[in-house]
Amino acid sequence: MRSCLIAEVAGVVVSDMVFDQYNHGMALPSAIYSAAQVRELDDYAIQKLGIPGYTLMKRAGEASLRALRSRWPTAHRIAIVCGGGNNGGDGYVLARFARAAGLTVSVLAAAPIDTLRGDAQRAAEEFLAGGGQVQGFSAGSLEQSEVIVDALLGLGARSPLRHEALEVIEAMNTARRPVFALDLPSGLCADTGMPLGGAVRAEATLTFVGLKTGLFVGDGPEYTGTLQFDDLEVTPPAAPEFAPRLLRASESDIARALPRRRRASHKGSFGHVLVVGGGPGMPGAVRLAGESALRVGAGLVTVAVAPENVAAISAGCPELIVVGLDVPQFGELLERADVVAIGPGLGRSAWAWEVLGVAVTAGKPLVVDADALNILAEDQSLRAGNWILTPHPGEAARLLGIDTAAVQADRLGALGRLCRKYAGTVVLKGAGTLVGREGDTPQLCERGNPGMASAGMGDVLTGVIAGVLAQLRDPLAAARVGVLIHALAGDTAARSGERGLMARDVIGELRTWVNI
Repeated sequence: MRSCLIAEVAGVVVSDMVFDQYNHGMALPSAIYSAAQVRELDDYAIQKLGIPGYTLMKRAGEASLRALRSRWPTAHRIAIVCGGGNNGGDGYVLARFARAAGLTVSVLAAAPIDTLRGDAQRAAEEFLAGGGQVQGFSAGSLEQSEVIVDALLGLGARSPLRHEALEVIEAMNTARRPVFALDLPSGLCADTGMPLGGAVRAEATLTFVGLKTGLFVGDGPEYTGTLQFDDLEVTPPAAPEFAPRLLRASESDIARALPRRRRASHKGSFGHVLVVGGGPGMPGAVRLAGESALRVGAGLVTVAVAPENVAAISAGCPELIVVGLDVPQFGELLERADVVAIGPGLGRSAWAWEVLGVAVTAGKPLVVDADALNILAEDQSLRAGNWILTPHPGEAARLLGIDTAAVQADRLGALGRLCRKYAGTVVLKGAGTLVGREGDTPQLCERGNPGMASAGMGDVLTGVIAGVLAQLRDPLAAARVGVLIHALAGDTAARSGERGLMARDVIGELRTWVNI
């Protein structure tokens, strides 16, 4: 099955942040790096590979022109906002190539040309020598263009921006023209994906050499727009210092993890999931989780709930085995299960605390969500090395004893802290869900959509991960694959619109993605 559009743009690989786009059979790289690593890659190319810095700048300019003309083929008037560093140098090179291609180019210098140094200075001088003209930045000049190119700061932004830079960024954002960012939207932190006081909102971004973390985490996707990539013919070496900071999930991960089933299979071949939750008056969440576990291929699913909820759940989904949970008999249920998912609709009563305590000490692989996470945040004595924790940012904040804003400001850092504190596997949900385990490279899932911000979606994810875990018996692999399946099913369900998307809509699409 192929769900992605195949596109080739003159040597530039394109991603729409939903599905991979392909060029020459190569997918957008899976490896994502820190800002420091990308700078080291630049140094490696110059010092070890012998590629002059200006050659890299020229390649960036050439790639930028290809991407610009591909995305806006009818645009003839472009305004390029150039800063004082190498990002500005990329802009000057692009300006020279664009003029040679017959485009009308306005170069708006946010930094005086006489302050430029090195390759950026050479790029500006060659643009001027070829007949180009440079004017000081003015917001009014932006209105004369059809496309604005952001070559202001790029990777050079590292701390809260000065007022002057923020004014230029605001002018680009309010000019009512599409913005094409070179390397990184100016003002966006390359590591956290958070604006440094303000950031350019690009319609498209072409990033160079290596994918930057900030393009994918935090608010990065909101500012990046359509992401494009060109490696400038620089291949990262196999060295520890260039080990990726993150890995992007891909559809092929699902096919590798869940191969075609043997014809002699039976329900016992695919695991028994026990879903524990559904406290008094809360039957819905646990049913969603149980049904999702079935839809991704678990052989058998038992749902253990408060006795008053048994009839309602059984009537709604007869494929589920539904039992009233009597704590003294809980051990017998746990013994029969291969995987336990606990939390959906669990509540925080004395009954819920007791149930969670028994489940944690049983030694079974666990998927922990919702109220079970909230109890865990209060009872630090509960620990299980073979569990998967699935917090949203608010739950993550409670687990770490910080506020939600701190989690969102550095999601990758928060993931690392959760992995160290609680061991096991952690799924930090949200836009750009992260999956990690201490000692392993975290994985990013950029699939999913805002329509999935609705009740019950987390319960579906719990069931998906538990159902996959029952088949794979590997917590990290199950979390990675489960998150991706859930997100892709959400994207499929949202094809008719994100607003009004319900958890049950996503459940209906799960079977498609576990059979690719």
